[in-house]
Amino acid sequence: MILDLLRLFLFPALMAFAAVSDLLTMTISNRVSLLLIIGFFTLAAWSGMDWQQLLMHSAAGATVLAFAFTFFAMGWIGGGDAKVASAAALWFGFDHLLEYLLFASLFGGALTLGLMQLREWPLPSVLTGQAWLLRLHAKESGIPYGIALALGALLVYPDTQWIRAVDLSHFALR
Repeated sequence: MILDLLRLFLFPALMAFAAVSDLLTMTISNRVSLLLIIGFFTLAAWSGMDWQQLLMHSAAGATVLAFAFTFFAMGWIGGGDAKVASAAALWFGFDHLLEYLLFASLFGGALTLGLMQLREWPLPSVLTGQAWLLRLHAKESGIPYGIALALGALLVYPDTQWIRAVDLSHFALR
């Protein structure tokens, strides 16, 4: 039952935390990425994932890490975003990687366009006391792309092997 609870809640909770953290502070702590990585390897071992699957998931994470840090070096994305995207890719493996990246890109594009439009309008005076809103509204500020990464991840996660492996009989009403 503990394994099923971890499968159901660990990844979604960490991704939601990354999104909220990025929204409020424009940063994603390294701890989130580390917990995603540790959580993946712990659940993989506990679930009996074979070496071939483990290597393929690791290769997916490493592939995204290589591209993401190239994008980071070019100034296109933040370092926290690169690390979280890579850690999420570890959970998805190649089976769901393209789907995840597509959804994250679509949400990211919508978020970027929405924030660019919002930043053209003055912030209502009643909201100017909120430091996180001022930071989000500032034109020189970046885009909290962790939100898009989390939304893409949360949309894809229910279709993964992690959720398919959950024994729902533990949670049946009796």
